[in-house]
Amino acid sequence: MRWSGSLIPTLREDPSDAVAVSHKLMVRAGLIRQLAAGIYVYLPLGQRIIDRITAIIREEMNRIGGQEITMPVIHPAEIWQESGRWTVIGDEMFRLKDRNQRDMCLGMTHEEVVAWLAAREIRSYRDLPQIWYQIQTKERDEARPRSGVIRTREFLMKDSYTLDADEAGLARAYDAHKAAYRRIFDRCGVRYYVVESDPGMMGGAESHEFMAPSPAGEDEVALCDGCGYAANVELARAVPLPPPSSSGERKGGEPEAGREMKEVAPPNARTIHEVCSLLGIAPSLAIKSLVYMTKAGPVLALVRGDQDLNEKKLARVIGEFRPAHPEEITAHLGAGAGFIGPVGVSIPVVADECLKEGAYVVGANREGYHLAGARSGRDFEARFVDLHRTRSGERCARCGGILSVENVIEIGNIFKLGAKYSVPLKAVYLDEGGKERPIVMGSYGIGPARIAAAAVEQRHDADGIIWPWAIAPFHVHLLPVNMKDRSQAAAAEELYVDLAAAGLEVLLDDRDERPGVKFKDADLIGLPIRVTVGTAFVKEGVVEIRPRHSRQDRKVARRDAVAAIKELAQELSRV
Repeated sequence: MRWSGSLIPTLREDPSDAVAVSHKLMVRAGLIRQLAAGIYVYLPLGQRIIDRITAIIREEMNRIGGQEITMPVIHPAEIWQESGRWTVIGDEMFRLKDRNQRDMCLGMTHEEVVAWLAAREIRSYRDLPQIWYQIQTKERDEARPRSGVIRTREFLMKDSYTLDADEAGLARAYDAHKAAYRRIFDRCGVRYYVVESDPGMMGGAESHEFMAPSPAGEDEVALCDGCGYAANVELARAVPLPPPSSSGERKGGEPEAGREMKEVAPPNARTIHEVCSLLGIAPSLAIKSLVYMTKAGPVLALVRGDQDLNEKKLARVIGEFRPAHPEEITAHLGAGAGFIGPVGVSIPVVADECLKEGAYVVGANREGYHLAGARSGRDFEARFVDLHRTRSGERCARCGGILSVENVIEIGNIFKLGAKYSVPLKAVYLDEGGKERPIVMGSYGIGPARIAAAAVEQRHDADGIIWPWAIAPFHVHLLPVNMKDRSQAAAAEELYVDLAAAGLEVLLDDRDERPGVKFKDADLIGLPIRVTVGTAFVKEGVVEIRPRHSRQDRKVARRDAVAAIKELAQELSRV
């Protein structure tokens, strides 16, 4: 492709609203433009990158027996109502009415459509197993679209669905997808972790996420170098560090045996930090008390003062909830937030496991007062579960090793759905004995744009992007320094034809532009190989070949250039 006839609008300055590196560089390199919040136009170079990623995805999906279909973006409300998700999913779903006032929605995902289709096309166990996939536009009304193409309202997604006769078949399909995903991300040149995850609105018995490490990532994963444990922090289990010892206390922060609970009134203290500062103790020796409202009524949730409550973990224990309003807290506990605690309450209490042992400062359920030395079992009762958000430095619950927490971008996910959708949508088959059974389903997603963004996040320098070979928009950036020099222009044209004949995709920068501008653009766009035809060619008959990742120039005679570039291309394609 010739630059002079192409749309490659590079920019020198970062967009004012961009924070993530991938957002900055993808805009500056002329890959994307923002139409509205979370809605992007992919320009020619950006589209070529997406096309390369989707080609890899298709190859690997076909390799495991996937059959590509296309399902509609607009869905009738009935199928979502039958599955129950019409009311469960909130404002993230785009809803509309057609001209006949029938409820419709824009597809966030397609489990309902697949179950609807299976109910009409699958009759017998002989029709199973099946793997159906599509690469389709999804619509999600994100509350806070940000980080460029990492979190958007409209996005391209590969979603595949497996249909099996039983759980054993689902397990095989799940493992096949997990292996295919590994190959996809390896081929795309992206580093990733495979972690246990929360199925969330998808439901089902088991799920894993494929997470690409990046400072721009909004998700976090807990990792153990000792045993390889990896999980989203929404699910990760960890053993918290013990509270520090303090004056008058035994090791671990527990008061001496037999010490009774007593009332304390640190002046003007409401927050954990204020209370602990005035009492001269660490926050880990206090309990943070939070009230939530469920369908069954209020629940008091407890975590240690130095911890954060993980709301995903709490939801698995108490179901759907919302934070209690101030007047509700006072009505049920007799005091405002900051002075509430578990002693003497009549509402259900759930507490993090680490609070089973030890004595803590808690709210007294009386304005201005707290209780010191409160112990579970003696002073209050609770249901103990894992509630706290895992942090770096805590111990692995499996092996006792030290956990680290890292920011990541979710680039893929897989779910064992079981019969969650097939039962309500009546997707059944007849087994060998003629008995009707529900189809066992799995769901598997990959975001091509997130793969591209993750690659930029992981592979860039101060001057621009460093594309992995497999997903780069072109292989070679051919740069004649001075198009007005006939010898340079002619050599570049000849080399352009020869490289294309050798099977390499080339971007020829044939602009009549200053050399500095061309070199800066080449570094910004980040194609794997730059070939410069400049003064060295005029004086010595050589061209300069530079790998983008190493930036080490090599001078090669023109007659040897194609062979040298092909050799470098083979080396880079194996990385």
